[in-house]
Amino acid sequence: MKNTIRYHAITPEDYQAVIELGTQVHGEGYINAQNLEQWVQKGIKNGTNAGFVAYDDDKLVGFRVTFAVGNWPVDSWCSPELWPSEQNKVCYFKCNTVDENYRGYGIGSQLLQLAITAAKQQGANAGVSHLWMQSPGNSAVKYFTKCGGKLMKIHNDRWLELSKQGYICPVCGKTCHCSAAEMLIEFD
Repeated sequence: MKNTIRYHAITPEDYQAVIELGTQVHGEGYINAQNLEQWVQKGIKNGTNAGFVAYDDDKLVGFRVTFAVGNWPVDSWCSPELWPSEQNKVCYFKCNTVDENYRGYGIGSQLLQLAITAAKQQGANAGVSHLWMQSPGNSAVKYFTKCGGKLMKIHNDRWLELSKQGYICPVCGKTCHCSAAEMLIEFD
């Protein structure tokens, strides 16, 4: 299976499959056509797209959305005072999603490496993300740590506001109290 995976930069032709996989993995209301288009646009800078998809034949099995440096707001969920890198040199890893039947084959890691290569071309020297600590077995944090991520801070109720806007968490339901690990990877 691993040898048959194809990767390319995300395009509008991928959106419907991305929304379906994103809803399946992250829950109803997390990703939709409007926010996906905005997210993808935030990932494009200097003609380089930092968002990628992975396919096994015609089946989307993974995707990564990354915001380019300068294309995302450093908000109250971020702790730039803890980052070892300058704020204006940090991209944001918004979302990494792999179909549960394809996990453990390195697809998430490959999507991350493609995003890092693109982000470096856009001027980034690090990337920050909020990892879902309630993912099965805390796999999101384990994966990001294995890829070089370092914990900056734990944020409780990270997706509570989103749940008030209709997001249905696969763990908590309509009122999400999941925590996020703010983690940062410095690039070589």
